[in-house]
Amino acid sequence: MTLSPKSFLYEHDTESGVATITLNRPDRLNALTFEVYEELREAFVTLDQEPGVRSVLLTGAGRAFCSGGDVEDIIGRLFDNDYRGLLEFTRKTGALILAMLRCRRPIVGALNGTVAGAGAVIASACDVRIASEHARIAYLFTKVGLSGADMGASWLLPRIVGLGKAMELLMTGDFIDADEAYRIGLYNRVIPQEHHQEEALGWAQKLARGPSFGLEVTKKLVLREASMDLESAMAAEVEIQAACMEDPNFRESYDAFVEKRKPQFQ
Repeated sequence: MTLSPKSFLYEHDTESGVATITLNRPDRLNALTFEVYEELREAFVTLDQEPGVRSVLLTGAGRAFCSGGDVEDIIGRLFDNDYRGLLEFTRKTGALILAMLRCRRPIVGALNGTVAGAGAVIASACDVRIASEHARIAYLFTKVGLSGADMGASWLLPRIVGLGKAMELLMTGDFIDADEAYRIGLYNRVIPQEHHQEEALGWAQKLARGPSFGLEVTKKLVLREASMDLESAMAAEVEIQAACMEDPNFRESYDAFVEKRKPQFQ
């Protein structure tokens, strides 16, 4: 199935295996609409199975990654809903994050400029975050009278930066700059603006060259084991590692070592 979204840009480089999603409302700092939420969710569900896709690069056009829900197209319209309608909306936002976490392909977030509100949670759901030096981030929910526990933020963020720092970011809703986000482990790399997209693409290409099954189960177990005790986690790991040893990529790695060449993973 080939994606043809209307609310953002999509490109699949069949040679490298990298699928690129670009949020494309630069005049609105790539603020999210109801349509963007739904199409993004559908995209990650599809990319989980899309032939030839080996990694995903998620970025934003212009001077922002994503500024969160659009004040006019989402926030203002929510006041016309009763509780049932509001619950339907919040379930849709959470469904996007679940689709990202369940997607077997590694997701690289290329964070440029403003990363705020729902945009910050979407960034947190990426597997790797490569930020420009101007990428400020904030979980703004409490600033507008809402809970900082939104779209899975209170599950994701403590696992990335630790409980204390996550509590600070979610309770205050304050922006932090790229250097601070890197210091606490929220960003994996901070790159000068002029080289940022190139570096993020390089990460997506690197992961696309990796062993697909090995990367898939790594992502899956890192997320699953967060709620396991040690014995359960160990049992899961020994079983999946034995399965990986039957995968052709394991043999390819060995053959490449013996033949003194780089492995060509499937």
